[in-house]
Amino acid sequence: MELRTPSSTAQDTLPSQVLNLNNWKLTLPIGTSEKPTEVKQPDLTGFKLDPWFVVNSEGNGVRFRAPVNAPTTQNSNYPRSELREMKDDGKNNASWNTSSGTHKMLIQEAITAVPSYKKHVVAAQIHDSSDDVIVIRLEYPKLWVNVDGKNKYVLNSNYVLGERFTINFIVKDNQTKVYYNGSQNPVYTLNKRYSKAYFKAGAYTQSNCSKEKSSSLCNDNNYGEVIIYHLSVIHE
Repeated sequence: MELRTPSSTAQDTLPSQVLNLNNWKLTLPIGTSEKPTEVKQPDLTGFKLDPWFVVNSEGNGVRFRAPVNAPTTQNSNYPRSELREMKDDGKNNASWNTSSGTHKMLIQEAITAVPSYKKHVVAAQIHDSSDDVIVIRLEYPKLWVNVDGKNKYVLNSNYVLGERFTINFIVKDNQTKVYYNGSQNPVYTLNKRYSKAYFKAGAYTQSNCSKEKSSSLCNDNNYGEVIIYHLSVIHE
């Protein structure tokens, strides 16, 4: 880990100067098996780690990169460089339910790299107390809304790596609505009650060394990567 002071150049700019990270924590693709490194507030405000979590060269987005050979969390077989929603200025885990209030996450992002063999990356998700509920998943070249592990709706049948897109999740009255690229109406609606929920955003690479079929592909240069340009969460 390295802490940097703010600078006006893209190279030295902190991710927290591009995205509001006050109510997030970060899981990195480093550390030990089933216990990857986490960075919480207030440390996250002054944190970056090249190449896994840095501002992009243009200075307008944050790059999240997770290689196939990285350690994973206890309940997953796949690596991540990913934010997890928090509350109280990052002190406590966010936890909300579908039957009370309105919960929104707006994210503008681009998936910029996929693993060599299993070309799958999750770029945004809603998680409940036990598992992911709904995710935005690229199974290159198709970009999907995926629910409970099953692809349900095609957002883009021929996604081009690096292409920016916008997702707006709006959760209210036991409905989870997905809006894509500023659509006036939801492109997909999930009717499901769930609780202890929270948002996640970043690169959750859906491959590992065993999935890549060749030991030569089990290295830091084989990864999923996402750039996030805008990220905001509102609870009403």
